[in-house]
Amino acid sequence: MLICPVRACRQALVRETGRVVCASGHSFDIAKSGYLNLLQPQDRRSKLPGDTAIAVAARRRLHDRGITAPLLQAIVELAAPTGQVLDAGCGEGFYSGALSGVEAHGIDISTPAIEAAAKRYPQCEWIVANADRFIPYSDRCFSTIFSITARMNAPEFHRVLHPDGKLMVAIPAPDDLSELRGISRDRVERTVADFSPNFTMIEHRRATTTAHVDDETVNDVLHLIYRPLRSKPPRAMRLTFSLDLLLFQAAHMQ
Repeated sequence: MLICPVRACRQALVRETGRVVCASGHSFDIAKSGYLNLLQPQDRRSKLPGDTAIAVAARRRLHDRGITAPLLQAIVELAAPTGQVLDAGCGEGFYSGALSGVEAHGIDISTPAIEAAAKRYPQCEWIVANADRFIPYSDRCFSTIFSITARMNAPEFHRVLHPDGKLMVAIPAPDDLSELRGISRDRVERTVADFSPNFTMIEHRRATTTAHVDDETVNDVLHLIYRPLRSKPPRAMRLTFSLDLLLFQAAHMQ
């Protein structure tokens, strides 16, 4: 399923001891923790792209406290994933790593995130790559794709998704973390429009949960959001966690 990320190559990657290699001789080492780094120099936004180790650790602690478990349950119930599953922008692997009965693959541009995912969920395949540019998998190889609060690449999703497959997109709802960043704009209409050339939305649900969290958890959340309203030291409060879940199928399925 994996293909070479080198431009003008795109040949199948074959696993050997400690590495993967294509027929042209491009070789990529398998890290000790089990992940593959296929990120090409031209696809980096910076020397250390994506989530930092601090942000990865904060997100992991948030998930480990069980706060986001209702969101995971709602995502899995709506998507009903089967077969080969791709989690694009997987972060530290919480959503795909929790799946059972499937073959899960996660891709993210952050090396700290992928390393954390590989150590926690060795049963999955973890890849460092820039899915905004190119997803290093062969055409039509996935039955389900997740994009959970991540950047989205509709043409690449369409390329690697099986014609009968489903795409699950989760975006922050307007009231998500509203206690820290206020009510945000509704992104559903724009997201559906962005995917419309390649996909048709077949279902929309909103998953919401609230939790009373301590000041340490608030501090972790503040590491994960953009331009929070708060400038004071974190304190315990009740927080809202809310996602709009959009389920798509390929447009040609109509």
